[in-house]
Amino acid sequence: MHKDGKRQINADLYKAVLLLKTPKECADFFEDLCTITELCAMEQRFEVAMLLEQGYIYSDILERTGASSATISRVNRSLRYGAGGYTAALTRLGVKKKSVLDNN
Repeated sequence: MHKDGKRQINADLYKAVLLLKTPKECADFFEDLCTITELCAMEQRFEVAMLLEQGYIYSDILERTGASSATISRVNRSLRYGAGGYTAALTRLGVKKKSVLDNN
């Protein structure tokens, strides 16, 4: 952290991720970079984001992912008020919001 309290970004890390070509390369990179616990937590949070974006309710997400209600709430807050990273990734993956009409 900087002395002003803001997080300093290491742009080289993000550039390196963008240079990886395949899902396997990314998986290998993150496996080297992160502990198993960190990687599982990130994968779980992303799955929660996908399910929230698709309109699932907390209890269904908890049952499907095992994520705590605190984690689901944190991801939901990031989806609504965060920097837009989840939204950009989910949009590019083609994850669609579930319409109220889709509940049949």
